[in-house]
Amino acid sequence: MRQNISSGSPWEEIIGYSRAVKMGNVIEISGTTASSDAGIVGKNDLYAQTKFILEKVEAVLAQAGASMQHVVRTRMFLTNISQWEQAAKAHGEFFKAIKPVTTMLEVSNLIDADMLVEIEVTAIIA
Repeated sequence: MRQNISSGSPWEEIIGYSRAVKMGNVIEISGTTASSDAGIVGKNDLYAQTKFILEKVEAVLAQAGASMQHVVRTRMFLTNISQWEQAAKAHGEFFKAIKPVTTMLEVSNLIDADMLVEIEVTAIIA
């Protein structure tokens, strides 16, 4: 059984994607950035953006009937890998005890120049 979870963003219809998809006991969360209705959160602050994104992820997981405890993989795309420790600090605050597998990569750009990080998440409900 498939459940598409929407954020309500108009981009979902334009691009043709869902914020998250739950298929059986697996939840995949699309690349998530620090964008909000008020604009980009934590401009020039990688730690703040990472923390905000993971809070958004936590809320999406709750909509899908899961929690951060169910996360098995994160993928972090940074625009400046030399600042990785800021992203790692925020990631550790959420996942220190859970320890999902993770990948951290540098990318040349994200959709908005003020976005410093984008995160994808996979969760499995046991």
